[in-house]
Amino acid sequence: MSTFRLPGDPAPGPRQFLDVKWELFGELCRGLAMRAAREFDPEVVVGIARAGVIPAGIIASVLRSELYTMTISRHEAPGEFRERPELFSEAPVKAEGRSVLIVDEITTSGDTLRMAIAALRDVGAAEIFTATCFKRPGGFTPDLYALETDDTLIFPWDRKIVVDDELVVNPRYEGVIED
Repeated sequence: MSTFRLPGDPAPGPRQFLDVKWELFGELCRGLAMRAAREFDPEVVVGIARAGVIPAGIIASVLRSELYTMTISRHEAPGEFRERPELFSEAPVKAEGRSVLIVDEITTSGDTLRMAIAALRDVGAAEIFTATCFKRPGGFTPDLYALETDDTLIFPWDRKIVVDDELVVNPRYEGVIED
């Protein structure tokens, strides 16, 4: 049993794993796209690479919007993690004068989204909004999010990874998910 909340629900219970299947992930993205269309009507969607590009692609497709990416990461190399994220690519100059929706798969501190907002302001985006599929309780609150959870999330693209040319269960989830 996992603990996840919709915006406004009471605080979550103990930490557990939430195995996010493609069907659920797709529905969350479609819901975010519909809300974005009603509330912001973005002209441009910017996905935060790597994992944020996946929901951004779905959202941009549903909205029939242009899709661009920005690479912002805390990862230096496999297994290495920075305290603060770093910008590895420029904001898309096509955002100048346009309404932009920044999309990431999850937000906790908001450092990545804030960095993307600043970079898009620097290129002259007219309006900037943020959306994530998931947010952590007590963390940064994007303009739109689908679910709030303290669970350890197992994303469908991260369930299995390539190790020595073979697709295997991600070692982080061994014993939690079946092969």
